[in-house]
Amino acid sequence: MRRRPTGDAPRIVIKNWRDTGHPDGGGSEVYAEQVARGLAADGWAVTFFTSSYDGAPRDEVADGVRVIRRGGRLTLYLWSALYQLFGWLGPHDAVVDVQNGVPFLSNLFTRRPVIVLVHHNHRDQWRIVFGPVLGRMGWFVESVLAPRLYRRCRYVTVSEHSRDGLVSLGVDPERITIVPNGADAGLARAIDPVKSSRPTIIVLGRLVPHKRIEYVLRAARHLRHRYPDLHVDIVGEGYWRRQLRRAAAALEVEDIVDFHGFVDNATKQRLLEEAWVNAVPSVMEGWGIVVMEAATQATPTVAFADAGGVAEAVVDGVTGTLVLDAHGFETALAALLDDGELRARLGRAAQRRSASFSWSATVDLWRRLIRSTMDRPALLDATVDLVVLPEPGDAPRDADDVSEDRALDGTA
Repeated sequence: MRRRPTGDAPRIVIKNWRDTGHPDGGGSEVYAEQVARGLAADGWAVTFFTSSYDGAPRDEVADGVRVIRRGGRLTLYLWSALYQLFGWLGPHDAVVDVQNGVPFLSNLFTRRPVIVLVHHNHRDQWRIVFGPVLGRMGWFVESVLAPRLYRRCRYVTVSEHSRDGLVSLGVDPERITIVPNGADAGLARAIDPVKSSRPTIIVLGRLVPHKRIEYVLRAARHLRHRYPDLHVDIVGEGYWRRQLRRAAAALEVEDIVDFHGFVDNATKQRLLEEAWVNAVPSVMEGWGIVVMEAATQATPTVAFADAGGVAEAVVDGVTGTLVLDAHGFETALAALLDDGELRARLGRAAQRRSASFSWSATVDLWRRLIRSTMDRPALLDATVDLVVLPEPGDAPRDADDVSEDRALDGTA
């Protein structure tokens, strides 16, 4: 049972451009909602400010969280400023400002402590989505304007790579805390995963250009000659769906590709469990929640080594494979489809590693961080030393497992 907010419980506002019900919702939304629900369950008064979309109520209370939906892709930020200026958000002690490329600039409209959450920088995404001119303008706002305006704020990110990216933009490293993603958002870890009888590749995530799902479709065109019963599951939704369907038709793979759209957790778990390999061709990820979601079902991942935090979510050669280019991507997929023993070994290691990440640990770190920031909002040296203690994974069962565990904990 969820507790009601108590008189001395912190009151916080979390601003995120979307929620998980939004047609373009993704990993950032999962992260923000897990934190919001976790803090609300602890008795905190949490308001979640986000954009509106067809079919969603403007105001509701969900899982103990007050949800306010206003505006669209850009007008959301104007509504945010108005709600802050006129006090319509209600009394609150701190603001979590989630910067997904475009900043809310909450610190310009409140004297309360503001914590800025950045999953990764969007340099390449700006260009891919908006073209060279608007892309440069967007990147200027994200890389130059926002760091200057937020220069006295606490930052949070989800990986070492993303932390380094913030430092490269001039953010004081003493002000950055890493709070990683969890891995158990409604998915039970498969004890004895039942894989599909046919070679199956799964792609899980938003259908948008910078996820580069076309790489999987092109690989499928070549791989189907080697594996006549090859199948590809694409799970997720987004405005790029029509273009991907056209690409599948042009590449003559539409008969082996299923576009599932949004699915419930039970269906997602089944598809991840049945999959032989999880493909993550994205150009950039702060971490890659889908990597750990696949890992809970003992499904290894193929991803790009230069795609940001995903190179930390995947331990190359241990829980999956990191590649450098499109040819390497297809070659890595083929290697895992070919070799059942390799697939099983990487999948087991991935599943054990996934046990080291939980949303309860993520929420606990946020709880401590917010309280510390509220206590010391103006101190330049208010560093918060937070350490995630891994939960116990499965005990090694053979020599290969022992070597994998050493690679995972850095003792190899």
